[in-house]
Amino acid sequence: MSQPEADDWQRLDPRMLLVHPIREVVRFLPALLALFVAGSATDGAAWQYLGVLVPVALGVLRYLTTSFRISHGRVELRRGLLSRHVASTPLDRVRTVDLTSPLTHRLLGLTTVRIGAGTADDGGLDLDGLPVERARGLRAELLREAPAAADTAPPSAASDTLRFDPRWARFAPLTSTGVVIGAGVLGVAAQGWNVLGGPVVVDVDDLADGAARASVWAAVPILAAAVLVTMSALAVGGYLVTCWGLTLRHTGRSWHLSRGLVTTRETTIDDSRLAGVTLGEPVGLRLAGGSRLSAIVTGVDRGERGSALLVPPAPYAVVADVAARVLGTAGPISGPLVPHGPQAVRRRWSRALSPVLLVLAGTAAAVATGAPTWLLAAPLLALPVAAALAADRARALGHALVDGRLVARSGSLTRRREVLGTGHVIGWTFRDTWFQRRSGLTTLVATTAGGRQAVTLPDVPHEEAVRVADAAIPGLVAQFLDTGSSRRAEHPVRRVSRGGGNPLPSG
Repeated sequence: MSQPEADDWQRLDPRMLLVHPIREVVRFLPALLALFVAGSATDGAAWQYLGVLVPVALGVLRYLTTSFRISHGRVELRRGLLSRHVASTPLDRVRTVDLTSPLTHRLLGLTTVRIGAGTADDGGLDLDGLPVERARGLRAELLREAPAAADTAPPSAASDTLRFDPRWARFAPLTSTGVVIGAGVLGVAAQGWNVLGGPVVVDVDDLADGAARASVWAAVPILAAAVLVTMSALAVGGYLVTCWGLTLRHTGRSWHLSRGLVTTRETTIDDSRLAGVTLGEPVGLRLAGGSRLSAIVTGVDRGERGSALLVPPAPYAVVADVAARVLGTAGPISGPLVPHGPQAVRRRWSRALSPVLLVLAGTAAAVATGAPTWLLAAPLLALPVAAALAADRARALGHALVDGRLVARSGSLTRRREVLGTGHVIGWTFRDTWFQRRSGLTTLVATTAGGRQAVTLPDVPHEEAVRVADAAIPGLVAQFLDTGSSRRAEHPVRRVSRGGGNPLPSG
């Protein structure tokens, strides 16, 4: 689309005159229902219908007072009548452009353009809504690329990196999102049952009868199985609705992701903003041979998590293949990692077992003074679980510097392998506690402007941490190579950034 003149403010699509009033009516629905009830009680048939005109007028006013423009190297959004608000962000700060189309927008051929800038002052701008083709042209202009060939070329000409496979839905119940969705729906259903059918109550007198006790205990596993099946079905349904039709492809100078069954979403990430990737392997997914992939996008706020998704929960082989294509090399994904040594392993075991052993010792002392013996069951059962967790955490620890990228892996219940381009590292933080200093360890943090704002290597031998930082960005931490040990004793936290000279003590 052509660049508008400096004063050429543009309106959104007129079809939004059908959407905004409906939204306002829905927002005011409780007040409108109360108005209708009051009108019915007082025979005020006329004015109760006039109340509907208020949200409709607000919706029309919202459309008339909203406009945008692209001029002088900025994209600006103006809205409001009595209180005028202008949101603006420089074009060179645009990180991502998302096109989101709820069902109402899809029926009208519209979409919402979400422009992600990633800072508090230049946060995301929502242009709601524009015709789909116009929105795609605007996306191409904002990201300074030619209109994506895949938007206009026939499907046979598209070069897709990934296409959605419905069989991946089997991983949905193994994610925390699936559990939350299922638990939320079941909670609402249980609350409704309590309201409509009365709470489920077991009479204590009935439990005196053996048959009643047997029937209750027999119902417990059946109920648990029913809950598990219901939660799994809800998780699978949510996964399919969110990820249906997912396609990931590289178009020109950016990565383009589209997905969604009811609400469709198209996300475009500029190559220059793609700092790395994160392979997430929660314990449930890992045991089933699955993983998920997200992008580390510089400048994108943490709240814009949807913009970073590349691959939803899927087989590990699929995720690893996509990660290698995005990075342009498979080394950081499949290559070996450097272990953190026996001291780091010992810390994993001590941190996992110490709390359980303390509880076990306290419980044993209580039992010795007359407390019930069955109190020992919980800490005794927790002991092997803590040991398994410690062993898994120790196996996960590792790092590498491969093909100009820093690789860090850690965690057990939420294991991550993070790959960050060294060109996107803006500073280093060396952080160590008293216990780490006694073991000769430190936590190395690579600061970046994308993703979670940092890639962390926990419990690395200090000399190895300095070597990795110096190899990644030569010369920046050279002063640590000879005098690092003495300086560590003075300051538990030291930061080095590309913008400054000497490391600064902190905390």
